[in-house]
Amino acid sequence: MLSKLGVAVAGTGLVIFAASGTAAAAPAAHISRGTDPVTAYVANVGSDTVTPIDTATNTALAQITVGNGPTAIAVTPNGKTAYVADSGSASVTPIDTATNTAGTAIPVGENPQALAITPNGKTAYVSDSDVGTVTPINLATDTPLAPISVGAASFPAYIAITPNSKTAYVINEDADTVTPIDTATNTALAPIPVGSTPAAIVITPNGKTVYVANSGSGTVTPINVATNTALAPIAVGSSPYYLAITPNGKTVYASNYSSGSVTPINVATNTALSPIAVAGNAAALAITPNGKTAYVCTGLDAVTPIRTATNTALSPVTVGGPSQIAITPSGATAYVTSDLPGTVTPIETATNTALPAISAQPNPYAIAIAP
Repeated sequence: MLSKLGVAVAGTGLVIFAASGTAAAAPAAHISRGTDPVTAYVANVGSDTVTPIDTATNTALAQITVGNGPTAIAVTPNGKTAYVADSGSASVTPIDTATNTAGTAIPVGENPQALAITPNGKTAYVSDSDVGTVTPINLATDTPLAPISVGAASFPAYIAITPNSKTAYVINEDADTVTPIDTATNTALAPIPVGSTPAAIVITPNGKTVYVANSGSGTVTPINVATNTALAPIAVGSSPYYLAITPNGKTVYASNYSSGSVTPINVATNTALSPIAVAGNAAALAITPNGKTAYVCTGLDAVTPIRTATNTALSPVTVGGPSQIAITPSGATAYVTSDLPGTVTPIETATNTALPAISAQPNPYAIAIAP
């Protein structure tokens, strides 16, 4: 089951279903695999499986069976385990990345929509959307701890965790709040009011500020982590569903779904810069590790690169029905899931060309890359 917004998180990303189409294959001269010895994991919500992709060869490996309706996936910092939120099974399935085998499902609350792992790799936090709780999981033993209440009927969804692993922030779609959780004690602190229908959340690399996209009010709310207080909302475009932040922490990008634009936000001043127009609805965002390029999925069977130095959109890259995007640690390749075609398309970031699409199981959804 998806969030009421029709979106779901994998790590810090979100997904909105896009129109169907066919992926364009790049000319043979452009086919470059990069040098990442890493695996991309794709959660297929329509087939209750996860598809591993060998990024060295861009080939799909044997499917891994998980629980019902996998909607989110995250990988531990050491890359040894991927955890999959099974929204229809009220469980989280661990996957051993060395063998690509699923372990015993971990019970959590009803309709887990999202999960996030602390940077120290000790705990995963899972939002149990239908019961208003967040379940911590001890990753040393893969056992669930006592659920943390964040408010009945609050519909907790997406989670971000500070770089020091001390605080997890969960957005509550139906309560228009964000709840901080003290990870040392697993207790919920006072909820922080934000805008209408919060839909995405990111934290600056220095851990000082949380940014929340309010899809119902067309704003982004900064939160001061030291005091857990909301600052003045920043007006962006209509229906901001996604956020991404540059690795240097200087700029937050908000994709405005209904406006067909991406708004950069200057973190130093918390001011919005001129919106960047893209063709079609602006959806999922990802930024290369060097911070030079942001990629935004659009509703017109394309992914639009944005040059962050000038905040200008480059020529769109044709990708059938893009929904979610993740980029390899080297930044050489972006991988785009396409729900309706049932494919994953690699994009060579050096040339912004689409490589041949990789077949996945029905409804490929969230994606995460194991380091």
